[in-house]
Amino acid sequence: MRKKIMVAMAGAAVLSSSLLAAGASAGTVVATARPASHVTTHAAYPHPLAIVLRDRPFTGKFVPTTSWCLRHIGLACYSPKQFEIAYNEAPLFRHGLNGTGETIALVDSFGSPTVAADLATFDSTFGLPAPPSFSIIQPAGKVPTYNKHSGAMQSWAFETSLDVEYSHAMAPGANILLVETPVAETIGVQGFPQIVKAENYVINHGMADVISQSFAAAEATFPSPASLLALRSAYVNAENHNVTVVSATGDQGATSASDPSGSSFYTTRAPNWPASDPLVTAVGGTQLHLNNAGQRTLPDNVWNDTNLLGGLAAGGGGLSSVFTRPAYQDGVEGVVGNARGYPDVAMSAAVDGAALVYLSAPGFTPGLYLVGGTSEATPEFAGVVAIADQAAGRPLGLLNTALYTLGEAGARGLPDITIGNNTVSFVQDGNQYTVKGWVAGPGYDLASGLGTVNAAALVSELAGDGQLGRRLVRTTPNR
Repeated sequence: MRKKIMVAMAGAAVLSSSLLAAGASAGTVVATARPASHVTTHAAYPHPLAIVLRDRPFTGKFVPTTSWCLRHIGLACYSPKQFEIAYNEAPLFRHGLNGTGETIALVDSFGSPTVAADLATFDSTFGLPAPPSFSIIQPAGKVPTYNKHSGAMQSWAFETSLDVEYSHAMAPGANILLVETPVAETIGVQGFPQIVKAENYVINHGMADVISQSFAAAEATFPSPASLLALRSAYVNAENHNVTVVSATGDQGATSASDPSGSSFYTTRAPNWPASDPLVTAVGGTQLHLNNAGQRTLPDNVWNDTNLLGGLAAGGGGLSSVFTRPAYQDGVEGVVGNARGYPDVAMSAAVDGAALVYLSAPGFTPGLYLVGGTSEATPEFAGVVAIADQAAGRPLGLLNTALYTLGEAGARGLPDITIGNNTVSFVQDGNQYTVKGWVAGPGYDLASGLGTVNAAALVSELAGDGQLGRRLVRTTPNR
């Protein structure tokens, strides 16, 4: 199950919140203004990769700044403009490169009945244009009627608004296609047959250039490797049709949920799929440190809020137990050995540095919430890919060979992450467990992949357009 973190701001010193943890888990968090919080796991419900600290959102016209969030709740919060600056998108936008002519497909179980209205409010709040086209399809069957008392539907509604809003924020000129599926993805095979059917429909009908997936399940939760491999047809299809597929690595560091309720976790390393699939680009998590203007005050590090939240909250990464090392990773054999390693790249996912997301689905107080996790990072990267497609004048398809070639060359578009790790500690059945992850360092690593994104440079590098690179204003984010 993929994870993302949503932190709802209350404007009060104490937040009494609901934490939707990795994959299909949930718990409670009591967070003070500087949340040295503890997590108590209770009966959970399946939901997408998301951690949600939910109390009260920011309502009305109030939009908090980073300094306000730090001063009042002890956590940083960021707006779309800050991400634009941090990831060096402004030179692209000035040259008309914003995803125009491209389509990003976002796949979410159930979707949200208010997502169109949420996007419109998000755009008006942050001064973004509406996408040229926003469409919703249900190619794998009619989605059940939304039930505001269903935890799973609430969680997917939150995920849906996050996916739509931040793919659009990163590529405001791209078309957005929301692909809703009728069965919730939890762990193992559950939900994936419908996802595969829906994605194949999108690919076969030429409806998207990029597919973004904010969900994942531990490889070990599938009945057998064969049952997992039987679900890969959409990725093979995407490769054959030059469609890029990006996937979140998960929010439980080096481990993952071990049951559908998400109340139990593997006490050893547990790789996640589809992130581990060689035919997708796996997006891990980082923590940004920005001022109100979006400028870095510290270098990025691997996202790991485990100590902050007192539970599992860190970017996924590791070595597949199903897939062997693909050829494009031969240059990092010393890190991955004979296995497919992930992530490939990483972007913003921290709770302390969360994105502002607007949500008004039934069961929620309408307003701005704080959201993080690798399901934030994934649609952000999907937006960058859409811009690269536009710059290239064609769909780039599977990116991984190009990304690893750029990484080996020390390309400017993939700034290295050398700080942090994705080790996690948690209490389960009365016992304390620590699952040792990986440490970031120079070059490729299993905590941050090849690094993060300098969009202006990466777009020109992926498009293979040196002339474009020379035209772009070389405004590199301070690192």
